[in-house]
Amino acid sequence: MGVLRAIKREWFYVTELLRLLGKLKSITPDSDYLTADLFEDSVDAHAKRPAFVDGDMQVTYAEFDAYANRVANWALAGGLKAGDTVALYMANRWEYVAIWYGLSKVGVIAALLNNQVSGKALGHGLNISGASHVIVEGELAEEYEKARPFFEAELTCWTTDAPGMGEDFDAALAGQSDTRPNREHRAHLRAKDACMKMYTSGTTGLPKAAIVAHTRSLYYLQVFGTIVRAKPSDRMMMVLPLYHATGGLCGIGAALSFGGAAIIRRKFSASRFWDDAIENKATLFMYVGELCRFLVAAEPSKAEKKHKIRAAIGNGLRPDVWPRFVKRTGISRVVEFYGATEGNVGLVNLDSQPGAIGRIPPYLSWRFNVNLVKFDLDAEEPVRNSDGRCIEVEPGEVGEAIGEIRADDARYRFDGYQDEEATKKKILTDVFEAGDVYFRTGDLMRRDKLGYYYFIDRVGDTFRWKSENVATSEVSEVLGMDEGVVQANVYGVEVADYSGKAGMAALVVNDKFDLARLHALVHKELPHFARPLFLRIHQEDPSAHTTGTFKMKKTDLVTQGWDPDKVEEPLYLDDPDSGAYEALTADLRDEVQSGRKRV
Repeated sequence: MGVLRAIKREWFYVTELLRLLGKLKSITPDSDYLTADLFEDSVDAHAKRPAFVDGDMQVTYAEFDAYANRVANWALAGGLKAGDTVALYMANRWEYVAIWYGLSKVGVIAALLNNQVSGKALGHGLNISGASHVIVEGELAEEYEKARPFFEAELTCWTTDAPGMGEDFDAALAGQSDTRPNREHRAHLRAKDACMKMYTSGTTGLPKAAIVAHTRSLYYLQVFGTIVRAKPSDRMMMVLPLYHATGGLCGIGAALSFGGAAIIRRKFSASRFWDDAIENKATLFMYVGELCRFLVAAEPSKAEKKHKIRAAIGNGLRPDVWPRFVKRTGISRVVEFYGATEGNVGLVNLDSQPGAIGRIPPYLSWRFNVNLVKFDLDAEEPVRNSDGRCIEVEPGEVGEAIGEIRADDARYRFDGYQDEEATKKKILTDVFEAGDVYFRTGDLMRRDKLGYYYFIDRVGDTFRWKSENVATSEVSEVLGMDEGVVQANVYGVEVADYSGKAGMAALVVNDKFDLARLHALVHKELPHFARPLFLRIHQEDPSAHTTGTFKMKKTDLVTQGWDPDKVEEPLYLDDPDSGAYEALTADLRDEVQSGRKRV
């Protein structure tokens, strides 16, 4: 039986990978087929079908295209030309997609601002965007105004649903033709040129603007629909932000590139999710890992099994949540993938192997550009041998994932950031031979003998304690095994007179939380050096501690550390003397810092 299973697995992987590569082989850097062409082809093939649905509300492909045409003609009327940038500061809505689609019809680049940021971060995003115009949604107008002191240049502000502030975008569109502009406005562009700009998540600082070429957008818009064999009858449940590639390209593309419909929600609601999915007849669902954790942490409901979702696509689904998510929801097809908006390393788990972020069968590795190399945690650089070359890790070992940059292959391009210095920091040269060039993902992974890849940690998140390496993701997975823990964010903090960093976990808990039980779990499942020395219990909703794309924020937590004078939330110390988590008072802090209490 084992041999037959292996043969079936390999046959499935080979045929599916070849089918996928065949579908995407036409995406080449010098092609004149652009993102707008893909959408226009979809519109022409499915004009009367719904492109967006929300209960009884439907927007057809023809209506979607008409709105986008008005946007394109507005841009032309305003003197905008191919290569210019317009920034969008809007929440999730179908018009958001139509606006960047319309701009792309005439070669104008959309900079998709994170609508969760404000103040200095918003000002920074606009400053590095290169935009001359910005389109702001009415509900966000106040936040936009507050950020004005941080603007380095004045922009023309257009507002929608906010009469009286800035230029009226709705009125301007109403005066434009809904006829498609002549393709000549983008005819000189090639797929290697910029389509849009997206921003990194900003979990550890201010975000960077990543350039998304048409090669990248075409790939993202088609790859996942191809994997799940999307068809016009499919409906994609979209609760992820549209300013990010996972939702705004991968999710939208799985619907619109195949004649299906997108169900767009302004934000995620665990309590409403399944009822929404049932009401709108969702068949596909785009996730990130923390979103699945929230669904599993919610009270069970009958709706969890009454939906029609046949596949979930996304990234970051942790091994501790994966089996619970499948059991609770009945969604057996989980397409976990790995990729960064700007990066050239892509992995996909085609057969729903729990915990794996993708697989490259060893006998097909020559078709891909991914390598794992030995990494020095202290120097935060790949290890080089005596010849100055990087060293590939063996199966089972942890290394940084890097991807060879090949300008002539759409899959392996690295188009960089708006900031040239930031771009240079992501590039490795002379890796395996003189003159070769690789992209640094900044992610540590492990590969097994079958070619399955497993995410370990972000470079900089992994830390050393008591001369051992601690992967924050692995500690988080163990903490997440406790039924009282809704969310666990693990990071390293300094302790006086100790080298390295001690583990600390900031937890969001429910009414089932029990400190003694968690202590027993941690001491059973984790080696002594990986056990969180400190706990911080959050008092707010989990969403307060994640970015708009559900990635956990760490910067402020690390800065505040474990000092009870700086942290207003409950803190606990894993006290070796009492064998329990004890409330961390100022006196106990002083004992640890002075060395009177050894940890």
